[in-house]
Amino acid sequence: MQSRFRSDRRLTVRMTVTLFLLGLLYVGFVAALIVLLKSWLLVVVLVGAMFVAQFWFSDRIAMFAMRGRVVEREEYPELHAVVDRLCAIADMPKPVVAVSEMDMPNAFATGRNPDHAVVCVTTGLLRRLDPAELEGVLAHELSHVAHKDVAVITVASFLGVIAGLIVRFAFYSQLFGGGRRDQNTAAVFAAVIGVSAAVYAISFLLIRALSRYRELAADRAAAHLTGRPSALASALTKVSGDIARIPTKDLRTAQAFNAFYFTPATGKEPGIERIFSTHPTLEQRLEQLGRISAELGEAATPGKAG
Repeated sequence: MQSRFRSDRRLTVRMTVTLFLLGLLYVGFVAALIVLLKSWLLVVVLVGAMFVAQFWFSDRIAMFAMRGRVVEREEYPELHAVVDRLCAIADMPKPVVAVSEMDMPNAFATGRNPDHAVVCVTTGLLRRLDPAELEGVLAHELSHVAHKDVAVITVASFLGVIAGLIVRFAFYSQLFGGGRRDQNTAAVFAAVIGVSAAVYAISFLLIRALSRYRELAADRAAAHLTGRPSALASALTKVSGDIARIPTKDLRTAQAFNAFYFTPATGKEPGIERIFSTHPTLEQRLEQLGRISAELGEAATPGKAG
């Protein structure tokens, strides 16, 4: 079913191209592993099992890692009311609503499709935002579900996860047992590491590029659905500023899930490493919301928090 979130053809094209390129990379990666390891059954079974596990259980994995728990209407009536209202306006199924007991102000959406989705907010976010700002953040997250880019990011990240795990396994294997290999085994070992590292690097860059664009697309869709881009801009300004004040050691656990967050858990704006960032800069996001605010005839107040 098509939701009332504004469709984004450029996002759809980018998701299609990214999945196509990663699909080619995936086929090449599996073929290379089969040739190097000389066991197609082992490679196909392992890679296939991990893909199914990540795709079907991605929401549970993310919820477990971020200490999120499903909450009922009786416990968080205002949060449920905002989600209910937005889903009614957008004409989309209501996702499972969850809360994470973290002081870091943030939110994320996950799930393989709109009928199996979860929207999770942290208690730190709920404490800091007013109702209009919270509505903007939740509209942003719901647009990820409606555009299906959550599922695309989940599938797209699979190849990089596999390649990264192989590199780590190979590293520790070399560290603790490297002296017991003959020359042939060592050559195959090195080739597997090389192929995995290359695949990880390429998939990493492709996913980051898609992730940055999908965040801008979600901001646009949320601003048009709520009609209040300035409230979303205010939430962005407030959340980004508060995350910057949280000690880096408290953000490290969350950084693995940056691609799914409303704002990245880095505590700083990307500089020269912008190409590796999961999100566009705060300035880019506020500038876009300012333009939408002008188009809608709303008084733009992106720097004002609440």
